[in-house]
Amino acid sequence: MSVVIAEEHPLTPDLSLLFERHTADMHAETPPESIYMMDKSALAAPGIRFFVLRDAGQALAMGALKRIDASHAEIKSMHVLAEARGQGLSKAMLAHLIAAAAADGFSQLSLETGIQSTFVAARALYGPPLPQKVAARARSSTG
Repeated sequence: MSVVIAEEHPLTPDLSLLFERHTADMHAETPPESIYMMDKSALAAPGIRFFVLRDAGQALAMGALKRIDASHAEIKSMHVLAEARGQGLSKAMLAHLIAAAAADGFSQLSLETGIQSTFVAARALYGPPLPQKVAARARSSTG
């Protein structure tokens, strides 16, 4: 496996599968009023850094940093294709996002994830022991 993580534009055509799967996962068990995901157009906005993990050119994972203020960023839209899971790609993407946030001078990094069964792997990844710089919060279906 020859994994490369690089900053890319979220509207790149070969990322459609990642976004389709991410959207399907987010809507699988979460009530519509509790979905806070950003679509690819929103991820192309100023203040967002969007990263793609590729192996041999194939997009397998994505993640983004959203600037909240001068010292705070939020991790958004982390997703690994189901067929590529179990290889440490989510850990690699998370480490890359943490490093990018630190390089950008953010002293606080946060994220939100769901409480539904769809998010079990995410909670395990983001849960203890998380780096002290990252604050994770699971959002219930009531907000």
